[in-house]
Amino acid sequence: MRISDIFQQKKAVFSFEIFPPKPTADVAAVRGTIEELSALGPDYISVTCSAGGSGNARTAEIAALVRSCGVEPLAHVTCINSDREAVSATLRELDSLGIRNVLALRGDRVQGAAESRDFSHASDLVAFIRASGLDFDIAGACYPEGHPESPDLLTDIRNLKKKVDAGVSHLNTQLFYDNEDFYRFRDSIALAGIDVPVQAGIMPLVKKSHIDRTISLSGAKIPAKISRMIARFYDRPEALMEAGIAYAVDQIVDLLSAGAQGVHLYVMNNPYVARRIAESVKPILDELNGAV
Repeated sequence: MRISDIFQQKKAVFSFEIFPPKPTADVAAVRGTIEELSALGPDYISVTCSAGGSGNARTAEIAALVRSCGVEPLAHVTCINSDREAVSATLRELDSLGIRNVLALRGDRVQGAAESRDFSHASDLVAFIRASGLDFDIAGACYPEGHPESPDLLTDIRNLKKKVDAGVSHLNTQLFYDNEDFYRFRDSIALAGIDVPVQAGIMPLVKKSHIDRTISLSGAKIPAKISRMIARFYDRPEALMEAGIAYAVDQIVDLLSAGAQGVHLYVMNNPYVARRIAESVKPILDELNGAV
């Protein structure tokens, strides 16, 4: 099923994101995670590209595993270190596996790696996929606080409009921790004529390692409420886990109350966190989506 069709059927879409195991690791390392997440009934599960600059190496393999568990996969496709031939090969592989949904991304820069001469921006990749003749629904990424490489939010929204006009059917946001940033962003892109569905990306801060990495890499603003949580529970793992889950649930409830069209949960391959949050918000999602 196309994810754009899911948005037509539901008022609030709920999904997870996972990442593949390392290229040398057995697929069994993530199979159990996929099975547990699938049992929670998400609308789809997105599969990131491999870490460390290995690109799209295992995305198709893991996306096919998600599909075998009865859940629609959304396969990430990056282009920053790829030429047209390499991207075409990735698209053909996904197509051969019956995968109909892709998330088109420029990708993160890798120090020392040669950057693509064919693709400068995600909008170039979107246009290339749309012109490929292959039948994909194309999702895109967006940044409620602005892309870290963009000079300002207005410039970033102008570039986002180019990406949507190139053929994006829905957007997933980068993680954020202040919902007011999402609401301002939603209003701003509507004024810019961007009318595709937007899912709010939520990443629970439940481990010290996640906190350190998220703060250093994402550039996301950390509200005072989160800062107090981190200061109080940073060296108390169980309390931090519970506090992080509670904050994420509170964020999601507020987003759904304000009419967010969906929530995309970055679960860091942790089925326990996914289950706790999914169970907490399920009654609200069921109510919004008319479940009996």
